[in-house]
Amino acid sequence: MSQPFPRTFLEPAELTEAKDFVRIRTACASDVENLSVYFTGLSPTSRNKRFSGARADSGAVAAECIARSGGLDNFTLLAELREEGRGRIIGEARYAYDAAARHGEFAISVADAFQRRGLGLQMMTAMETRAIDLGHEMIAAETARTNAEMRGLAKKAGFDDTGLGDWQSVRLAKRLSR
Repeated sequence: MSQPFPRTFLEPAELTEAKDFVRIRTACASDVENLSVYFTGLSPTSRNKRFSGARADSGAVAAECIARSGGLDNFTLLAELREEGRGRIIGEARYAYDAAARHGEFAISVADAFQRRGLGLQMMTAMETRAIDLGHEMIAAETARTNAEMRGLAKKAGFDDTGLGDWQSVRLAKRLSR
């Protein structure tokens, strides 16, 4: 049985100011251990920003990301750096479509050493492309008001601050079009 979407969404791309090439692909069951290692390797600040609070159970979180990636409307993308014939996860984006709200929700993280080099924007573009291919019309996320990095990335990717959220968070949204 063929997959409706290819495992790799972008051709290997060069990161800004680096000689590194990454590929962005759909996560699969065999990625749980490497994703757990990736989450563990994030700085406490990056882990806190990704999960909106402290999470110590990286193995469970990785398994949850992969397990919830079943079906067309829920997926996890991984950014993988090839080193010595092996892939190392340096970023992840989790997407889930909410049929009742009629929009997709996402969360994203990039390894500390690869932040501010264009990888987050590449991952968001891959995620949006797949959401558009699924026929989704809107994508949204919530982040802490203090998370200037995510707010800046979202603005660069064309997201608007919806004005919604509470005193701690802000809601970001973007209409998708072909």
